[in-house]
Amino acid sequence: MPATALLSESLAVQRELFAERLAAYREQGLQVFASSSFQTHSIPMLHLISELDRSIPVVFLQTGFHFPETLAFRDQIAGQLGLRVINVESVVPKLAQRDPAGRFHFASDPTYCCYLNKTKPMEPILAQYDVWITGVRSDQSENRKKFTLEAPGPFNTLRFHPMLDWTNKMIHQYRKAYQLLPHPLEAKGYLSIGCAPCTQRFSLGEGDNRGGRWAGLKKTECGLHTDLATPGNS
Repeated sequence: MPATALLSESLAVQRELFAERLAAYREQGLQVFASSSFQTHSIPMLHLISELDRSIPVVFLQTGFHFPETLAFRDQIAGQLGLRVINVESVVPKLAQRDPAGRFHFASDPTYCCYLNKTKPMEPILAQYDVWITGVRSDQSENRKKFTLEAPGPFNTLRFHPMLDWTNKMIHQYRKAYQLLPHPLEAKGYLSIGCAPCTQRFSLGEGDNRGGRWAGLKKTECGLHTDLATPGNS
């Protein structure tokens, strides 16, 4: 039985919507790229890209602070799905990413650290492309609940959020249908995985799957979906 036959009606609809939008972008001659952090919930989007258009590059923001497991998983998934991954790094060397006391910014000013290693490095990429595919979902945060399927982005780009209406259950069903592996740290309790210094295991007291990110701080976003989202669509 083909994997597509195992998909629920809602998943089949989401898959078709993704395919239709990509076809429309191609017809318009638009340059498209995707970005991914290669977490478990990112894999269905990457699988869809691999089946619909492998020419779409996938940008991975190599902050220098990722878990080794994330880097290995990135390479594993890219190889299995035949993805063209572009690793993008900050132009600011790590030795210059320290405060006057010598601490890395992730310890003293995590928002600035995200700016140096995620937001700023993404800007030149946006200047090169017309459409940015991201895997944000509306159930991930209050900020993301305000997103629409498509929205204007910086540098005259169009943000496309094909996973916006997906739920954890849908992601699990899709992964099961296509036998897609989870991030290796998920089994150890890491349900949302960013840079190692700012990520901890999920705790029931945190309230949501992203609770392990920047724990104890009011910070909930790295800036990609706030600073690089048009006001009113973030």
